[in-house]
Amino acid sequence: MRFLPCGESGLLVEVEDLDEVLALYAELVEEPPAGVVDLVPAARTLMLRIDPTRNDPAGVARAVRAVRPQSTHRPDSGLVEVPVTYDGEDLAEVGRLTGLGERGVVEAHTAQEWTVAFCGFAPGFGYLVGADERLTVPRRDVPRTRVPARSVALAGEFTGVYPRESPGGWQLIGRTSLEPWDLQRDPPALLVPGSRVRFVEA
Repeated sequence: MRFLPCGESGLLVEVEDLDEVLALYAELVEEPPAGVVDLVPAARTLMLRIDPTRNDPAGVARAVRAVRPQSTHRPDSGLVEVPVTYDGEDLAEVGRLTGLGERGVVEAHTAQEWTVAFCGFAPGFGYLVGADERLTVPRRDVPRTRVPARSVALAGEFTGVYPRESPGGWQLIGRTSLEPWDLQRDPPALLVPGSRVRFVEA
């Protein structure tokens, strides 16, 4: 575990892998160190924003070092069901890459509970991880210049839902009717770190 200053009142914690990020994030969400006002997980880091009137980075680092996260501990921000029409342009290719066939991909995608590990790329874009390694697929060799909003996709160990039309290189397997990002909603993001997600075939 390595600690790096982040701006004037932040601390970046580097760990070995995503499992460590999730376990540490779960512990700190439940019992944040004094003065920590926000936690932002990423693939191998956790950023802690600190109220400088209540603590400093050195004090927060000491508190984090004392935490003993359990590898199986996961954050829990509630369950979200996401209806999906599985008709994505890359569904057949994902079926070929995984050896599952199109129907097998749908069944594997809907059979498990996914967790939003972190968010990034675009507002409302969550990187979701699951337990079924059969769905690990590479990004497309040639990214698309336009991926439709609300597309459901796979890349590497992750699945995700594109919140808006944008370029992208993930494998498209379907689409949802839900809005991943809505400024009229509180919070605007449908999927936040720690959300548990079930994809349901529409």
